[in-house]
Amino acid sequence: MPIITISRGSYSGGKALAECLAGRLGYRLIDRETVIANAALCGASEEKLRGAIVDPPGFWDHFKEEKRRYMVLFQACLAEEARKDGLIYLGNAGHLLLGGIAHVLRVRAIAPMASRLRIVQDDLHLNREDALAYIEKRDQDRARWTHYLYGVDWSDPALYDLVINLERATVEEACATVTAMAKEPSFQATAESSDAMDNLALCSRIHAMLLKHPETKELLLDVEAHKGSVVLHGKVRNRKQWDEVEAVVRQTPGVDHLAMDDLVQVLDS
Repeated sequence: MPIITISRGSYSGGKALAECLAGRLGYRLIDRETVIANAALCGASEEKLRGAIVDPPGFWDHFKEEKRRYMVLFQACLAEEARKDGLIYLGNAGHLLLGGIAHVLRVRAIAPMASRLRIVQDDLHLNREDALAYIEKRDQDRARWTHYLYGVDWSDPALYDLVINLERATVEEACATVTAMAKEPSFQATAESSDAMDNLALCSRIHAMLLKHPETKELLLDVEAHKGSVVLHGKVRNRKQWDEVEAVVRQTPGVDHLAMDDLVQVLDS
């Protein structure tokens, strides 16, 4: 079974499409709030998690390590969900958070501004000018957030396997199109792509564990994982900090072997 990620602008029909797909395929449907709630079970603040995921970056955000920590926790929880069969994720940048996994079907739903405006005006009881400002701000926030984290334009069609315009196609017709594509061999999980998903989940889990530990949370280490074997790249301050890193990584569920070599530089050794 593939993992289906659905990206959309506000009031573009993505939620209705996701719900239709979940019913037709029998897949689990989760959204941003579900992942935030799961991450909060690990002791994180739901409010700060939501701020990290939703709020666009400010001028000084490249200094805000807390935001990075919450993003890592979010990715770790999403990756754990994605290891299970039959998942639809409705949320910003799901296709980027799960990048490199071959059985992810990346869908974007779009709709003309006129139809989006009508829905916002009806739902939020806004005049046309206020509704337009509301949509444009939300779209700009998502664009800034995605560019800040990944350096890409979220509206670039090359980031998706399928872009569906709901101007004329009904939600049911769009759902049938995505369903047919989801059954194609190209998007089925293979042993290789399942391993890649497990490796991504383990890397994310290790990052999350390191960021939650008071002695290692400030470190910027790269993590590679392959079937339980882990290699770290980067720098630590001293041998004591490396010992803390080693203890955290070895205690992370799924780690069978940690490479002990010179790929991590000990600055004060």
